[in-house]
Amino acid sequence: MIIHTADFVVSNTRPELCPEPTYPEYAFIGRSNVGKSSLINMLTGRKSLAKTSGRPGKTQLINHFLINEKADPWYLVDLPGYGFAKTSKKEQVKWSEFTRKYILHRKNLMYLFVLIDARLEPQRIDMEFMAWCATKGIPFVMVFTKIDKLSSSQLHKSLRNYKKEMLKSWEELPVQVSTSATSSAGRSELLDIITRTNPLFAEMQKQGKV
Repeated sequence: MIIHTADFVVSNTRPELCPEPTYPEYAFIGRSNVGKSSLINMLTGRKSLAKTSGRPGKTQLINHFLINEKADPWYLVDLPGYGFAKTSKKEQVKWSEFTRKYILHRKNLMYLFVLIDARLEPQRIDMEFMAWCATKGIPFVMVFTKIDKLSSSQLHKSLRNYKKEMLKSWEELPVQVSTSATSSAGRSELLDIITRTNPLFAEMQKQGKV
């Protein structure tokens, strides 16, 4: 897939005010400061499409971007990060509520891309979030970030640790993609997933599911 255009559409905290579900949608989510905005910019080839910051918890809204408006359009969504953020507990709960509502009820959401820092041991908050997605039947892809910070042996060890930990409770592992916003590693793999999935949305429309 070639990304010709990537345009900001709307930000809000009310899922019912999201754009009409007329195109397939892919949302990016992860623990705060996992490199979500940088990865979105790398994927779209736009340096400042999503705002990046060294301050955890900066993304506090559901941000919609329309990709390739003139041909085979789809939505890319930047969701608030979960976990640590420099904000009040009340605000964190509010983010959690509207993000959960979006994930559960957005009919055109084809995949969640769950971002995981490849440098870290399996984090409880990531494991719990993915388990929640599984219980709710939410399709997702594990996207390991910042692999440029690791040697090949370190990355292999990290992926092996995640596999070992997840197989304690999972019969089959989700699709996994290793990425780097710096080197663009994993870009083609993510776009291939989107390319293969987009046609399924047309079938959903024919069946009246969206």
